[in-house]
Amino acid sequence: MAHTKAGGSTSLGRESQSKRLGVKLFAGQPAKAGMVIVRQRGTKFFPGEGVKRGSDDTLFASRAGVLQFKTKWRKAFTGKLRQIRVISVTPQK
Repeated sequence: MAHTKAGGSTSLGRESQSKRLGVKLFAGQPAKAGMVIVRQRGTKFFPGEGVKRGSDDTLFASRAGVLQFKTKWRKAFTGKLRQIRVISVTPQK
């Protein structure tokens, strides 16, 4: 027989700060050089023309222009074709 009451769980110490991930600018919107387009973990979106990828997989505009989102077929390392989403910045006229 236990002589002490069972200890309950605490609700503290589990929650981490939200990282505010996601798409920050959408298709058709103007972007200046250096503006963050997508904050992501891994490569859900891939960089196209006028877009660079940071060390934490954040995509940002490398030149000013209008955003375009496209889908392309790319071969995975297993040889299987898969559709990827590519973001590019085209210069305004």
